Amino acid sequence: MQTVETLNEGLKRAFTLTITAKDIDAKVDVELKRLAPQMKMPGFRPGKVPANLIRKMHGPALTQDALNAAIQESVQTLVAEKQLRPAMQPSVELEDGYDLGKDAVVKVEMEVLPQVPAPAIDGIKLERLTVPVADDAVTEQLQKFADQQKKWDDAADDYVAAMGDLVTVDFVGKTADGVAFEGGTGTDMGVELGSGRLIPGFEDQLVGVKTGDDKVLNVTFPDEYQEKLLAGQPATFDITVKSVKTAGESKIDEDLAKSLGLESLEQLTGLLKGQIEQEHNGLTRTHMKRKLLDQLAEGHDFEVPPSMVEAEFNQIWSQLQHEATHEADPEAAMAEMEGERDDYRKIAERRVRLGLLLSEIGQANGIEVSNQEMQRLLAQAAQQYPAEQRQQFMQYVQQEPMAAAQLRAPLYEDKVVDFLFEKAEITDREATREELEAAIESEDGFASGTHTHDHDNHKPKKKAAAKKAKPASDEAASDDAVTDEAPASDAADEAKPAKKAPAKKKAAPVEAETAVTESSPVAAENAEGTEAADAPAKKPRAKKASTKTEA
Repeated sequence: MQTVETLNEGLKRAFTLTITAKDIDAKVDVELKRLAPQMKMPGFRPGKVPANLIRKMHGPALTQDALNAAIQESVQTLVAEKQLRPAMQPSVELEDGYDLGKDAVVKVEMEVLPQVPAPAIDGIKLERLTVPVADDAVTEQLQKFADQQKKWDDAADDYVAAMGDLVTVDFVGKTADGVAFEGGTGTDMGVELGSGRLIPGFEDQLVGVKTGDDKVLNVTFPDEYQEKLLAGQPATFDITVKSVKTAGESKIDEDLAKSLGLESLEQLTGLLKGQIEQEHNGLTRTHMKRKLLDQLAEGHDFEVPPSMVEAEFNQIWSQLQHEATHEADPEAAMAEMEGERDDYRKIAERRVRLGLLLSEIGQANGIEVSNQEMQRLLAQAAQQYPAEQRQQFMQYVQQEPMAAAQLRAPLYEDKVVDFLFEKAEITDREATREELEAAIESEDGFASGTHTHDHDNHKPKKKAAAKKAKPASDEAASDDAVTDEAPASDAADEAKPAKKAPAKKKAAPVEAETAVTESSPVAAENAEGTEAADAPAKKPRAKKASTKTEA
């Protein structure tokens, strides 16, 4: 193979590879020897078909396969010999005018990862805002569980409903011209007065009703209501009261704990305190990590591959577009996004640069994800799939290096961050939860909360978004028209701290602060020292009906 470098400008590289017809033919001979014992043809004993006859019948296909294999090997050899680190999959193209049996001229273009300057990790100073768990916060949670477990007692027929009571009704919703609308009819719907679950005015007008009453409620749907035909429109609801119930006393006692499947109130209190403490620790880590990445970003500025930035931006933009479709006014949300396109592109560049920095720090300090940790990640990820698909998923990840890299990357990043925390000079300051959340909110539009993998969330400063349409209720579809927001899950299940899974937070459009160690598969491999050439994402394949081949 002959190699000529045709471009070396910044991070861009281009080469012309010439693969001789002799080398391609040699691969055909090897393949003929492999296939000959397996060939069957009338007039010949199995395995005795002459090689020249096989070549005559299957020569073009064999040559095409040999060319594909030769291109693949040549690109891998180029990457290894030139010690290149492709940022993304190289572009590989067979020069126009190629005919089978001739020398093949291949053009290879790529962007390489930059030489990252040795990151300055000494002298990092961080403030750790700690939030002690207040007794009143635990008591507040206990009261919520007690309220969820409260019992309802039937009221007398002449009892007048008040705030806090449970009223069961049948209803028919109608537009201003008296026509019943779809989804506006329901039976036996329980309404806890004062819960704020239903559209404004609905619950308030049920105060004072008695069992057996018929009443017409006059309401106006919110402007951001999910059903556009009803949004902002007046409507009436014909109500029949089926029953009125009063709430029993909510008690925080041993019986409350036992109703949740626990042994004692002390155990329930301890679980709640631990849960709140874990939430506080998550917020503290989010704040510290953001400050750490800010210091790294401010102290390092180097060129990053445009292709990686573009890929990162496209990922961000795609997620933003998806979220915009769930806004009350998708067109307005998209218009707002367009006005911030340049800001999001800068965010993408920052993420790629920070990812490269963290990768460099990890490699320089021997940080890696062990096989045992990888197997645990794989098992956890497989749980997201139906039981019959888990084995298939695990086999896919084990066979696809890029998929494995994406799975491994968040943990790798967290380990690098933890390493930097250990090296940093940290001072502790006690704060309230409100102060900690305010500190996070104040950082260029960072939204409070933590990501699944504890990433940060740089976002352009934005105006408050329009209220999003609420998800449908778990109750009958006919209840949707009066529900302003989805009710909580079944109280008995929701109230069990020992079994309750943490609620999933909505992914922010640019929540991952770094790109290389998570969302760029090729670079994620490089983050742990695996060259791109070791696991090419695609095999260069020459097209039979064309004179071009692509990676």
